[in-house]
Amino acid sequence: MNDLAPLLTPEGRALLDEVRGTAPADELAVATRLRRDHPADLVSAALGQARLRQRAAAKFGAEDAGRMFFTPNGVEQSTRASVAAYRAERFRALGVRSVADLCSGIGGDAIALARAGIRVLAVDRDPLTAAAAHANAEALGLADLIEVREADVTDIDTSPYDAVFVDPARRGGRGRIFDPEAYSPPLSWAVQAATKAPHAALKIAPGIPHEAIPAEAEAEWISDGGDVKEAVLWFGTTPGTVRATLLPGPHTLLGRDLPNPQVRPLGRYLYEPDGAAIRAHLVAEVAEPLEGGLIDETIAYVTADELHPTPYATAYEITDQLPFNVKKLKALLREREVGILTVKKRGSAVEPEELRRKVLPKPHGRNAVTVFLTRVAGAPTMLLGQPV
Repeated sequence: MNDLAPLLTPEGRALLDEVRGTAPADELAVATRLRRDHPADLVSAALGQARLRQRAAAKFGAEDAGRMFFTPNGVEQSTRASVAAYRAERFRALGVRSVADLCSGIGGDAIALARAGIRVLAVDRDPLTAAAAHANAEALGLADLIEVREADVTDIDTSPYDAVFVDPARRGGRGRIFDPEAYSPPLSWAVQAATKAPHAALKIAPGIPHEAIPAEAEAEWISDGGDVKEAVLWFGTTPGTVRATLLPGPHTLLGRDLPNPQVRPLGRYLYEPDGAAIRAHLVAEVAEPLEGGLIDETIAYVTADELHPTPYATAYEITDQLPFNVKKLKALLREREVGILTVKKRGSAVEPEELRRKVLPKPHGRNAVTVFLTRVAGAPTMLLGQPV
């Protein structure tokens, strides 16, 4: 698919409605039937778009995804709608009324910004991607707030806009790109563009080294439903601030430069901090209100004697602490009639699926347990427990 125009015609739109929800197993039969009355290329494009819409529903919701237009890369690289909406609200709260959205892709962030009442210039140099962004603005009734421009972002004058948002391409022909200077455009260029605007946000990979964060930026790590989605560098806010934001909510944990928690003996409860808090190096901020400490100086598990509700960590009540031993674990699970086993690991080389096959080859018990493969005070350890 290298041209959306045929799908935007009355015939193309009618075909999209007809193939909506087609299961993969039925595609050949549907294509054979439709090709009797429609060009083969158009039928293939409609079925391909229907497949992309089904994939995109997880990010955009079924209602929006069912009306939008996608490219394969667009589905893969676009921002989840809940994350884009949160970021748009932050822009709105800063008083931003217009944003230059550079590297806009198919328009996921532009849509969220427009729905927050913000005027958007969406820029992408790929013709098909820009066409998808334009079609999406039209399909969702936001064309009056979103201007789409096919151009190189480095040629754009952003001075007329209150803010700049940059989402550099972080994938190449060989997969993910980990060097920020290998982004397209490079992080250094994006930072220069950001510092020229009153406000700016740069979307980056959550694994960025903290030492690569510019001193003039605020750094925010965002998770959604427990999965870390991205990091964002904010400009025009509070330089040096570090925060972890958890969605839904939002729940935001601010860094306070606390010292690392002390290592202490395992207590009754084990807390697994959200990945955004770990990436933001805010485990100490998670541990302090829990009155907790670490089980090992290199492991981001917090232990405490009391249960304290927190949105920033999942709590487990620990029933057993054992040296790592597969035979002992298998016998214990059989004795306790465990049929549902969740295996988590941190600081262990053992693969959870491999361990599950060894200790629970034929699940049939009625009970459930969570096993943590980790280290306690430097020793390989198995912790057994239940989520609270």
